[in-house]
Amino acid sequence: MSILDPVLDDFFWRALLGGLGIALVAGPLGCFVVWRRMAYFGDTLAHSALLGVALGFLFQTNLNLSVAATCVLLAIVLVSLSRSQALATDTLLGILAHSALAFGLVALSFMPDVRVDLTGYLFGDLLAMTRQDLAWIFGGAIVILALLYWLWQGLLMATIHEELARVEGFPVQRLQLVLMLIFSLVIAVAMKMVGVLLITALLIIPAATARRLASSPEKMVLMAIGFGMIAVASGLSMSWNLDTPAGPSIVVAAFVVFLLIYGVIRRARA
Repeated sequence: MSILDPVLDDFFWRALLGGLGIALVAGPLGCFVVWRRMAYFGDTLAHSALLGVALGFLFQTNLNLSVAATCVLLAIVLVSLSRSQALATDTLLGILAHSALAFGLVALSFMPDVRVDLTGYLFGDLLAMTRQDLAWIFGGAIVILALLYWLWQGLLMATIHEELARVEGFPVQRLQLVLMLIFSLVIAVAMKMVGVLLITALLIIPAATARRLASSPEKMVLMAIGFGMIAVASGLSMSWNLDTPAGPSIVVAAFVVFLLIYGVIRRARA
């Protein structure tokens, strides 16, 4: 019997471990969302996750794999279409986001024998975290953090100055595609925690909070991870004590931390 078995058998601690694992990868990715002003892109991928759920039920495959595959496919489509410049990026994102969500809901309506808790997928069901979910989260976190560490210099350079990154020999388009694919994996594993409609908030709010305090990109990443973990722990505590939904409670906690940090900074500068 492992020393971790009593912890993993308690649903609250499983939820906390899963939430901390998501915060670990949402922090650095959220920084890229803030730096690149990609908030709506994350929202588009989050909406496509529901289509992945529908396809998973339709073809009777693992839902995490189905969501990941759908998000990756949409990311590839987005990158390909954005290069053609036939439509403005925000217009293209709006079309794909709402179309993916609509296709997912329509597909589910054609499966009357399948009962799906849409609230759980839209807003999260972290307290139903299983050991298999934890394996997905921490396995995905290891892969994502390793990729970010390996590609950090190129991704950062392409974010700061795309033309200079090309001059320096970085494969900018390939790096952009890899970043989109990493976003897809994060959304696939985070769907269980905060749901497809709230994952973008967990990516953006801790990173935006850290931006006002950090003096370097690396410090901003570490602070974003820290603020994300504080939001997870505080949100789950609020959910436990006040019987509120876990996913939205985490986002509320992140927003409260954001307001407190900005309020302290404003008073210090006054």
